Amino acid sequence: MSIIASRLSRIKPSPTIAVTNKARELKAAGRDVIGLGAGEPDFDTPDNIKAAAIKAIESGDTKYTAVDGTPALKKAICAKFARENGLTYTPDQITVGVGGKQVLYNALMATLNPGDEVIIPAPYWVSYPDMVELAEGAPVSVSCPAEQGFKLQPADLEKAITPKTKWLILNSPSNPSGAAYTRAEMKALTDVLVKHPHVWVMTDDMYEHLLYDGLEFVTPAQVEPALYDRTLTVNGVSKSYAMTGWRIGYAGGPKDLIKAIGVIQSQSTSNPTSIAQAAAVEALNGPQDFIKERAEVFRQRRDLVVSMLNQANGLTCPKPEGAFYVYPSCAGTIGKTTPDGKVIESDEDFVTYLLESEGVAVVQGSAFGLAPHFRISYATSTEALEEACKRIQRACGNLRA
Repeated sequence: MSIIASRLSRIKPSPTIAVTNKARELKAAGRDVIGLGAGEPDFDTPDNIKAAAIKAIESGDTKYTAVDGTPALKKAICAKFARENGLTYTPDQITVGVGGKQVLYNALMATLNPGDEVIIPAPYWVSYPDMVELAEGAPVSVSCPAEQGFKLQPADLEKAITPKTKWLILNSPSNPSGAAYTRAEMKALTDVLVKHPHVWVMTDDMYEHLLYDGLEFVTPAQVEPALYDRTLTVNGVSKSYAMTGWRIGYAGGPKDLIKAIGVIQSQSTSNPTSIAQAAAVEALNGPQDFIKERAEVFRQRRDLVVSMLNQANGLTCPKPEGAFYVYPSCAGTIGKTTPDGKVIESDEDFVTYLLESEGVAVVQGSAFGLAPHFRISYATSTEALEEACKRIQRACGNLRA
């Protein structure tokens, strides 16, 4: 009898983490590698947020807190939802976890019974299907190709819903595509959901503040108040405030759901770090002006990467509306041969070729449920991005029909 649980046979390690680790290993071995796999802002956490954490340490704020968040942080989250999203929550409708990933996982663990279906538009963040599988649910992938702007269409949503559907997971702006829904597009989806009262909405708004070209951010419960009582609105401080390592995510939702999520958390990690929670209070309550300034830098990087990738033979790169990712197609490289005589048969072959030949680490689209594509994170320096894109152009130019 194996010591390893059979449920693990249904999931795989995170491909994005695997690519990042591989790039680090190659760098440590002396290779010149540019890692574009990690979804992590290269900006530092703002000083006022770091100061709040230091103050918490110095004042002895280093003990256990309430399992699902301190009163101060829950109050700040309620204020944020009201201020930015027009959503009214009370503290008992708020949960705080060790990053947005834990909040999503806790929610699925607290709600899914064996065989319950979860609709996941593809391309999707790599962890969604595996978290559903771990909770004994059934992920239902709905293809959203580039011709649709990588966005879920109302007719496709309608078709995917069955009596077993429990959740729709919606991520806008999206990881990996950067696609973001307009208010009209979101309303068209919520109109479908209103007709199916057994379907709940889990919305991952982690990239809320990274929108470009004047696009307005909207979230489902904001667009359609009728969905308020069956929506879990998930967010966090990782991306907007450059606090990935602080591990603070949060969500607002119905009291009974929030209570159930707290039960799961009470028997797993218990409370998020008290110091990180104090820092998150300052992040949400403190100055917000730097967010737009950093978003503008990301927009400039987006434009650079999109332009340079579209100049590479065999690549097509749509311009995303938000986040800090592009999701180019490498269909034009499939069937071509590398200088070493290897035939590119898949997007995984292509990203392996980029890493081995030019030292550029990206993630294959098959990991996100839609191939042949690959994801680039442009959350790194402009200089590194320009050099990486030059290498990608060279690698593509070296392929032969």
